[in-house]
Amino acid sequence: MNLKAVLEGLLFVVGDEGISKERLVKILGISDDELQRILNEYSADLENDDRGIRLEEYNDNYKLVTKKEHAEFYKSLVDEEVSDTLSPAALETLAIIAYNSPITRSMVDEIRGVGSTYVMRKLAVKNLIKEVGKSDLPGRPLLYGVTDQFLDYFGLKSLDDLPKIDEEETVENQDLFTSKYKEE
Repeated sequence: MNLKAVLEGLLFVVGDEGISKERLVKILGISDDELQRILNEYSADLENDDRGIRLEEYNDNYKLVTKKEHAEFYKSLVDEEVSDTLSPAALETLAIIAYNSPITRSMVDEIRGVGSTYVMRKLAVKNLIKEVGKSDLPGRPLLYGVTDQFLDYFGLKSLDDLPKIDEEETVENQDLFTSKYKEE
């Protein structure tokens, strides 16, 4: 049996969700080393100019994605009801969730200083954020995190690829803000 063909079929079936290496090992009944060899071969096959997809790894999940150099053709195929651009409020909310996940909506509201329900609903519809569990806080509010589509949208392999925040500068700005508006 051609395990590379089976791998391709599995990747097609799981679609955007992707599939973990551990699950592939279990399903195919092979060793980690054998799976890695097959993944490498398959990925190399897809790099040829006559192929329109490639194999990517996002957060330890493998999935098939289209090649970026063909994007103009894919865009003409899709009737884009959902805008590709994100509002400043959406970008701010995404950044808060990405850097602080898992996080509750009320925590996002507190950081932003305004309600985020509408923005978070829009981000969920665009599949950029998702529910990742429930908090232990009273009322057990939902916890949110970013999706693999978020990583794909911003060209990241994992959240570790996010730009580092200079904490000293952030604290400095916060101190200036609180001192400027502090009641005396």
